[in-house]
This record gives sequence, C-alpha cells and structure tokens, in this order.
Amino acid sequence: MRPPEKRFRAGRERPGTGRATRPGHRRWSSCPQAVAWLVHGLVRLEGVSRLQVVSGKGGTGKTTVAAALALALATEGKRTLLVEVEGRQGIAQLFETEALPYEERKIAVAPGGGEVYALAIDPELALLDYLQMFYKLGGAGRALKKLGAIDFATTIAPGLRDVLLTGKACEAVRRKDRSGRFAYDYVVMDAPPTGRITRFLNVNDEVAGLAKIGPIHNQAQAVMRVLKSKETAVHMVTLLEEMPVQETADGIAELRAAGLPVGRIMVNMVRPEVLDAAELELVRGVPRSAVAKALSSAGLGGARRGGNAEKLVTPLLEQAEEYGERHALEHEQRAVLGELGLPLHELPLLTEGMDLAGLYELATELRKQGMS
Repeated sequence: MRPPEKRFRAGRERPGTGRATRPGHRRWSSCPQAVAWLVHGLVRLEGVSRLQVVSGKGGTGKTTVAAALALALATEGKRTLLVEVEGRQGIAQLFETEALPYEERKIAVAPGGGEVYALAIDPELALLDYLQMFYKLGGAGRALKKLGAIDFATTIAPGLRDVLLTGKACEAVRRKDRSGRFAYDYVVMDAPPTGRITRFLNVNDEVAGLAKIGPIHNQAQAVMRVLKSKETAVHMVTLLEEMPVQETADGIAELRAAGLPVGRIMVNMVRPEVLDAAELELVRGVPRSAVAKALSSAGLGGARRGGNAEKLVTPLLEQAEEYGERHALEHEQRAVLGELGLPLHELPLLTEGMDLAGLYELATELRKQGMS
C-alpha cells in the first residue's frame, strides 16, 4: 500500500471527541480515570495486550520499527498512539512533521482510515502534573520548574523519572472516552535501548528505595500491573550482526528474569539474497578463465589476459567472497535468534533511505507477517 500523496500535517484533534485540544489538555490531572488509577492502583488487566513496547540496540532502527508498527496496527480504522520517552524527537523526523509537544497529536492516516497519534513525554511536565494532582501546588510547581528543582528531582531519582514516563503511557492504554470505549486501540512505545529496557520497565523495583507506601508506591504498583501482564508485549529490534544479536539475547534473558512479557524479535535492514549457498559454492570453485569467458560473451570485453572482461574477474570474485562471508554470518545469527524461542520477523533494507513512503512500506510488510 502506498502512503497518501499529500504529507499529513500534525493535527490537534482530541482522540475520541473530534474537538480541538489545548497544549497539555490530556495531562493526568484532567483525566479522572488516571487519578483513580494513581491513587488507588485500580488497574484492571483486561485488554492490556494493546500496549506494544519496542526496544533494541542503538543503531538497529528501533524508532523506525516502532513507527512502522504503529502504522500497521492502525490499519482498518484502528487508532494508535505512538509514544516517545527519550526526548530525541525521532518520531517527528520520521513522519516529517514539527517537533512533538507534550500533547497527543495526529500525525498520520493509515490505509483503511486508521489514525496514528503521537506523544513525546516530557518527564518534567509529567512531574508537574503529578505535583498538581497530589499536592495541588499549582503556580508553586511552575516556580519550582523555573528554579530547576523539577529537573534536579528527575535527575537524582531516575527511578521516579521512569515511573512518570511509563505511567503516562499506561494511562493512555487504560483511558476511555465518554461512551466507555478505549481512546486508543493500541499504544506503541518507542522505549529505551536494550541495555536499559529491563530497568526502565521494572519501575516497581526502581522506586522501592524511594517510597514504601503512599502515592508513588501505588503508582509504581499500578504501572507494573500493566507492564507485567501476559498480554503486554515487549518486542526487540536487531540486525543480523553478532553484537546486536548478542545484546538481544541478553536483553530477552533479563526481561524474562524480571517477569516482563517478551513479544517478538524483529530483524531490521535485511539485505536481499543475491546468491544462495549452492551458488556460492559454485563461485568458489569456478576457474578464472571460465568467468572471463562468461563476461566476454556478455559483451564486456576480451577474455584474454589484459582484456576488459579479464580485468573484471578479480574484483567480481572478491565481491562474491565478501558476500559469501556476509551470507555465512547472517545464517549463523539467524540460528542464534531461532534458539531464543520467539516469533521472528524480518524487515528489508530500504536502499533509497528511510522516508515517509518507506514507513508505509515497512508497515505493509509487518501486516503481511501477521504483526497486527
């Protein structure tokens, strides 16, 4: 499926109502369900499968895969929220729109009329929401931000920061409109890299040293009820290279040890197969003279020593040898990934680079492979 001809500009429509939003309109303090959830830990587990967390080693394209997954899930009239927690504005760049504020904005339309919204969660603004919700600080909270106290608090207590980030995403998962329907069919989180994902998601342990009882403790427990549900999926993005694959295996082991639900493995930027194993074996044993004659018969010059066709033999065989080494490495890494016991999906390398059309192409590929 091809993307729309006209680039979609960031909208300002509030999910489920069709009304315009104001900056920060959908913060926790304006959502009664979120208040009850945070104070009392009233998170039910029905329907939590709608939370899709995407992680991966830096450089594997996890943000691209998360964006493509959000598009794939939004197909056929569904509504998806794509959440960014690292403050890099990678989502805005992929969808070719302005930087995302701390509000939910529509950024794309999927095939079949589905919609993709996006949210860049700012931990400082999330903490201001928290302070207003529980301590009614109002203007005093804004004054604390100007003094740098908010940034100081989220820096010295990284566990609190992660609770705020994951809590905002989980609130979006559970939010309902006035008719009782979920505001979003799916929430996709572009999560931190593999080396930090388990600690990021295991917020209950992270805040144990901060609070044993009270609102923060209740908040962390409520988040964990969502994240540790068997229906929540944490997907890992990797490449067919030794280091990313090893990090993927280590990350999956850590997630499983922490009781967090692992979803699928998505191999990104897979190169097309030019020669199979049998053809590579044939290349290794073919005489140079035969290669020169074949090139000459194709009109590439003379096959004798010094001829144009003969001069092409060495670089051609070197390329074949390099490809053979790459082919063997990828075969070995596929075997390693296969031993992890998880569904495996492969996304092609887009040689022309990543743009909005490429995202739609990857989304279509994910749909074909049953990711939605």
